[in-house]
Amino acid sequence: IRPLEALPLPLPPPPLLLLLLLLSRAGALHPDELFPYGQSRGDQLLQEGDDESSAPVKLASPLRFYEAQFSYLYVGTNGIISTQDFPRETQYVDDDFPTDFPAIAPFLADIDTSQGRGQVLYREDTSLAVLGLAARYVRAGFPRTAARFTPTHAFLATWEQVGAYEEASSRVPPSEELNTFQAVLASDESDTYALLLYPANGLQFFGTRPKESYNVQLELPARVGFCRGEVDDSKREGPYFSLTSTEQSVKNLYQQSNLGVPGVWAFHIGSTSPLDNIRPATVGGDLTKAHPSPPLEQSFGPTAAAERDYTEDNLDYYDENEGEVEYPPGEPEDAWNGHSSIDVSFQSKAEPRPLGGPASPLPQLTASDRPLYPEAESATLDPQTKEGRALGGVDTPGLNGRVKASRQQGTRGPAPSEIEGDSLDPTRGAPPPYADGGAPPSEEGAPSAHPEGKAVLLNYPVPAHTPPLGRGRQVLGVEDVIGSSTEVFTYNAANKETCEHHHGQCSQHAFCTDYATGFCCHCQSRFYGNGKHCLPEGAPHRVNGKVSGHLRVGHTPVHFTNVDLHAYIVGNDGRAYTAISHIPQPAAQALLPLTPIGGLFGWLFALQKPGWENGFSFTGATFTHEMEVTFYPGEERVRITQTAEGLDPENYLSIKTNIQGQVPYIPANFTVHVAPYKEIYHYSDSAVTSTSSRDYSLTLGTINQTRSYRVYQNITYEACRHSPRHPAVPTTQQLNVDWVFALYTDEERLLRFAVTNQVGPVEGDSDPIGVNPCYDGSHTCDMRAQCHPGAGVDYTCECASGYQGDGRGCVAITPPPNPCEDGSHSCAPAGQARCIHHGGSTFSCACLPGYTGTGHQCADVDECSENRCHPSATCYNTPGSFSCQCHPGYRGDGFQCTPDPSSGLTPCEERQRQAQAQHAASPGSRPHVPQCDERGGFLPLQCHGSPGFCWCGDLQLHAVFCPWLTIKGFFVPICSEPTQRPRTVCERWRENLLEHYGGTPRDDQYVPQCDDLGHFIPLQCHGKSDFCWCVDKDGREVQGTRSQPGTTPACIPTVAPPTVRPVPRPDVTPPSVGTFLLYAQGQQIGHLPLNGTRLQKDMAKTLLSLHGSIVVGIDYDCRERMVYWTDVAGRTISRASLEPGAEPETIVNSGLISPEGLAIDHFRRTMYWTDSGLDKIERARLDGSERKALFHTDLVNPRAIAVDPIRGNLYWTDWNREAPKIETSSLEGENRRILVNKDIGLPNGLTFDPFSKLLCWADAGTKKLECTLPDGTGRRVIQNHLNYPFSIVSYADHFYHTDWRRDGVISVNRDSGQFTDEYLPEQRSHLYGITAVYPYCPTGK
Repeated sequence: IRPLEALPLPLPPPPLLLLLLLLSRAGALHPDELFPYGQSRGDQLLQEGDDESSAPVKLASPLRFYEAQFSYLYVGTNGIISTQDFPRETQYVDDDFPTDFPAIAPFLADIDTSQGRGQVLYREDTSLAVLGLAARYVRAGFPRTAARFTPTHAFLATWEQVGAYEEASSRVPPSEELNTFQAVLASDESDTYALLLYPANGLQFFGTRPKESYNVQLELPARVGFCRGEVDDSKREGPYFSLTSTEQSVKNLYQQSNLGVPGVWAFHIGSTSPLDNIRPATVGGDLTKAHPSPPLEQSFGPTAAAERDYTEDNLDYYDENEGEVEYPPGEPEDAWNGHSSIDVSFQSKAEPRPLGGPASPLPQLTASDRPLYPEAESATLDPQTKEGRALGGVDTPGLNGRVKASRQQGTRGPAPSEIEGDSLDPTRGAPPPYADGGAPPSEEGAPSAHPEGKAVLLNYPVPAHTPPLGRGRQVLGVEDVIGSSTEVFTYNAANKETCEHHHGQCSQHAFCTDYATGFCCHCQSRFYGNGKHCLPEGAPHRVNGKVSGHLRVGHTPVHFTNVDLHAYIVGNDGRAYTAISHIPQPAAQALLPLTPIGGLFGWLFALQKPGWENGFSFTGATFTHEMEVTFYPGEERVRITQTAEGLDPENYLSIKTNIQGQVPYIPANFTVHVAPYKEIYHYSDSAVTSTSSRDYSLTLGTINQTRSYRVYQNITYEACRHSPRHPAVPTTQQLNVDWVFALYTDEERLLRFAVTNQVGPVEGDSDPIGVNPCYDGSHTCDMRAQCHPGAGVDYTCECASGYQGDGRGCVAITPPPNPCEDGSHSCAPAGQARCIHHGGSTFSCACLPGYTGTGHQCADVDECSENRCHPSATCYNTPGSFSCQCHPGYRGDGFQCTPDPSSGLTPCEERQRQAQAQHAASPGSRPHVPQCDERGGFLPLQCHGSPGFCWCGDLQLHAVFCPWLTIKGFFVPICSEPTQRPRTVCERWRENLLEHYGGTPRDDQYVPQCDDLGHFIPLQCHGKSDFCWCVDKDGREVQGTRSQPGTTPACIPTVAPPTVRPVPRPDVTPPSVGTFLLYAQGQQIGHLPLNGTRLQKDMAKTLLSLHGSIVVGIDYDCRERMVYWTDVAGRTISRASLEPGAEPETIVNSGLISPEGLAIDHFRRTMYWTDSGLDKIERARLDGSERKALFHTDLVNPRAIAVDPIRGNLYWTDWNREAPKIETSSLEGENRRILVNKDIGLPNGLTFDPFSKLLCWADAGTKKLECTLPDGTGRRVIQNHLNYPFSIVSYADHFYHTDWRRDGVISVNRDSGQFTDEYLPEQRSHLYGITAVYPYCPTGK
């Protein structure tokens, strides 16, 4: 066999050759093919544990990370490397990117190496074997910009057989799922590249459970990526790059690659040249799809590879539409700026198979038996340029050699191989050595050209797993020269936005069209606009807005803020009227010449000549209009900015105007005249510009002065870039303003502008004869009609949408009669029921709060029978309501009554009077009347006369343990003097947590500290750490007292030890009136008010503290103003009134294991809940009675539940990883059926919106927020980039969901799908359930 340089077949250029060497391999990365590691290789071993950090590793040569240079690295247990020491894991391990410190994360998760479960090894390395392998990977992934990359140092960190953190349990053995992965940072003097390696079967778990999840079954996918961290003292968020977001994307780490070797990923992470963000290799790979690679040791011949079929079934399909970032054609390496995520797939059009699949290799090319570490490799002169071309370190093995690999105990990876550099004869021009065509980064030992045309490069030994050269399918990087090759690359079409998932961005009067690169919206017939905003043709339009200004009128400063602007436009003849109120007189008078303020609306809604379009057709309802006006002769200058902010629910355009600068003074009583004018507008893809000069005259009696100004206008808007520009619309149009009017009336304090506009061709381009009345506004159509031109001067009139008539006269279409308004309904009287109109002549009836019945007949609810008042108060029932009044000797509002200190009664005597009054108010009741001794204290032996049983009591009348005797067949307790007191909240909370921790807490786990009387000690600390804070008497954290390590806050006791210990209660802090959100955050329920749909974050507070609880599900009963919740720590369901001082009441305390989702039916007075421990769905009355299990089969992990009280439907989710689904049934448990079971992953949150009648869910697996109609039809995606949602609720046109990555509440607009706001509580911990509280009961329509 002839040597390689003698083969007659021409070879591709060296970078492409190296790509093909890598891409042709068929198998995944074998564990032995990781970079060499082990203590025998010089690795340091990280101390075993759950949250360990290495000592700082001083680098022999600093490396670049983003734009900065670092000399130290730290390695952490949790799959992360940083340039600084790590904070506590609770501050970052469960959070999403970005971190607030620099991070290189090959597998960021809650990892634990305790008790010998794996090890973490790390070192800096300068051996030729390691540097050579790193160089080949980098050059293959970046064949143009790193073709001559020659690393001088490498840093390696290996996590071998490490496990996920698990709570200690004597009943469950540790999981056998262990992970192995590796990170390599290779650098020279100017650049740093990161290699992340995941061998086959090396990832056996893909995420970890948060420590705070308790027995709520949740798993957060591992994070992989890079963060710059906070970049300055202002805590400004730095750039970051995220590689994974779903469990499937983590699975694909070892199945896919961005440089052709499954399981190997390469990134450019730092440089002395500008590097806006991490740049990934661009050969291929798509993390969000499942593409299995062949098992180890499996090979495929050409026939097998050609005949293997790839179908959706054998691809482990997960989510075909989850694209996050799309490479634009051209320069992918330069496309990664800002905050990025990767989702890229390159495929051959000839053979559309998934990447990472099998190829058909030629016989293995191995190294020849030559001396180890040859000194140089050859390069040849390019025959065209006569310049020496370096081969970039491409090593081409011979055909007959063999690989010698050495093995050492305790090590992994290839040993140095034997190789010889050969001369190649390229046939194609090489790409420039650097992205911008300039010089490459400086490299140590860079080659110089030899006179013989040879260049000498530092050469490294080839790794033992050098992939074979393949004859099969080629996959080319964007950077490669493709030439005449028949193989092409394609961009993953799944990444582009399509109408199927984004049509909700279009106006309801528009249609959506898919194009090659995305979708666009287009207005329907008889409507006009940009597709996202469409208005009816010919109809009048309105504009509302605010105007603010800082002006100097002459030499007088004038300021005004948020004065009103209103405009009315007659669309069928181009008239626009504008009025601005309450501008101070000097400024209003001086602004009279500035007709462009109102002229904007003339241009937007100008009358359109055939083939020409007014401004709104381009801009829609979101744009920015900027004007700069210079007055002459004084050269005063003013700048006007008008920002359009969309259409309101009435289809009125909303706009803000800001005026800054100086204007000439115009004396009072002068009038301003502006002559008709013409303006030329120039149009580009997303901007319109115009420059013009205008004259105006000032008159008063015989005085007539002429002045002028020059105006520059620039209008910017967002155009849809996917559709081709309409060829019929010219780039230049002329606006004819035929009538201009400006007036200020001091009495009304109104500044008015009026203009008549039409848009058409530039004069000289059009036929001057035969002007149709529709075009010049001389028609006689009604102002609510559209003028349709005919032949010559003929035309017809047609009433606009919503109006009827012959077009000359149009009147609003009268809606059908509303039975709820005209009184023809059959509901109960207005004081008892509400009539609900459903459109047309249909309606329904609902009893008002305080009444019960069908709505047609309503009866008063006797609230007094429900014991709403305090036991020491009398209840008085009234129609639809009730009142409470404290008994004599007590004071309060009737809901809370306290003894009057002036009465002189002891606690026992007070309780006696209270019980006697309760019996007098309700003769049928038989309350226990305490027995008091002669001093007024409680007798140790207490007996209840009616049931006939006795017990021993303490000083507060709580039952205590004591022995019993049998006397005449009755059990009688033997009571001593009372010595015991009940356990306090602090003591109960402490016992619950100790039980949860297995009896012995770790040093970093919080356990409440109580004093001898059971009070909370004012200073509370996290275990044995220095993280401490102050608490009040109920254990609530005092805001602003949390300390840093090394300092202890000075805490003052908030309560003195009483002579008689009061029982602390978790009273309700009353919420404000209006609509607000309630969210569960572990041991408390938070209150977040809404202003419209905006989060009032500064008014958020804790509604209810529930020490020892873990609140998960939460819902609200609007009729009785009660909040209900599930507690997975206490295994209970409880409720509390929102009245001030109300106490929690447990209503279900047995037969529960992990109650999670909860839904309230306020119509039928029932509640529904899911139990993921029992795999049940149950129902009960709101007081916990009449409990019934609806479903206990075909459930694996039931979580969220929602109810539609109006239509009587129940919905719930089951996040069974093998078969997730959303199901529905009737409220009685009948007609159970699956509603959704395709394209879902972890449907954590579920909500039913009674107003839009949409069932919507938040999926932590697919990262999507989706909605469907109650029957499962009409499914659409609202948002597809969620983090890790847990629970969701809808209100108005917004969704609000809790997020475990952000530990906050996130709001999403239902119509646009955009994130609009987020609230992050000051105390960071996971948020669970969320619900909305209305000031009324929603009924739906």
